[in-house]
Amino acid sequence: MASILDNKTVKAFLRAILIIAILYLFLLSIKLLGYTFKSFGKEFAEALITMTSNPFSGLIIGIVATSLIQSSSTTTSLVVGLVAGGALTLDTAIPIIMGANIGTTITNSLVSFGHITNRVEFKRAFGASIVHDFFNVMAVMVLFPIEIFFQPIKKTAIWLEAVFSGAGGYEAFNPLKYILDPAIKLLSALFDLLPLSNILLLIFSLFLLFFSLTRLVKVIRSLVITKLEIIVNKYLFKNALIGFVFGILITTIVQSSSVTTSLIIPLAGAGIITVAQLFPYTLGANIGTTVTALLAAMTTQNHIAVTVAFSHLAFNVFGIVLLYPFKFIPINLAIWVGNKAGESTRNLTLFVIIYILIHFIPVFFIFLT
Repeated sequence: MASILDNKTVKAFLRAILIIAILYLFLLSIKLLGYTFKSFGKEFAEALITMTSNPFSGLIIGIVATSLIQSSSTTTSLVVGLVAGGALTLDTAIPIIMGANIGTTITNSLVSFGHITNRVEFKRAFGASIVHDFFNVMAVMVLFPIEIFFQPIKKTAIWLEAVFSGAGGYEAFNPLKYILDPAIKLLSALFDLLPLSNILLLIFSLFLLFFSLTRLVKVIRSLVITKLEIIVNKYLFKNALIGFVFGILITTIVQSSSVTTSLIIPLAGAGIITVAQLFPYTLGANIGTTVTALLAAMTTQNHIAVTVAFSHLAFNVFGIVLLYPFKFIPINLAIWVGNKAGESTRNLTLFVIIYILIHFIPVFFIFLT
């Protein structure tokens, strides 16, 4: 009897180590992918941002720049620095921040492709990955024209800056930075020894992403038989408010909405959570992702920089307040697109092309405005 218990304990211990190792590789692949995106596009993104001449071009630049570097926090931080330095005005900065919300959602869509070999799982995963896109696009469609004519975001941000004027900033503790950064620096140094290092590192990060995701999906499938599904539904996604708060907390801790949303896609693919359950969680991620730039801006003690950071928060709050009553629109659209994309390779190709067009082709409109 004792030996049987010992064997079970050893197996449980080894399984726990396996899960931690796979999860580490999965998180590393996401962060590494973001790192390579930034190495390719950060300078170009900054150059794009400084080109803005009107609100519409600013919106497009925000989408494209964030699609390149895959971090709305980084885009917002760049904008904060440029506004503080006088390169941008507050009026031109706010549309860029709106666009940043749309551009930051590519990573979790890439994660959904890890389920592409299983049509049923892919439908669920892809639908879950794009509900964030639909909400962010809707928020921009509603708030962008309102902001141009009435400036509620700008006025709210100015008021919030006045309320918090004099508040000191601090650097938030980010556990992923200490866990993952050493491995990223080591891999970067190793790939720097090779020709075309950035391209090879990007390929490696994509390979690592799909490899770790495949293993993670298998582990999740085995855990569904146990109490994982009960824990997720009973505690983490019991209702919309808990899911929303959970999204804020996780994103605030890891300081990346891409990581926050990508972590949940495998659970959606496995059928443990639904798109409707995931939706409030993504809204929480929208709020949580504003914390990084807000803390950085408060640290500078620059009033305009803090106002820009608050405008990102105000935009997301207004979007949630105005559009949450109509949550059935992004949820149903995401489910429909997920189902259609999973029906055939032709449909999938069409939706992928549209997705790429939304995130990158708008850059050509910059030269027409």
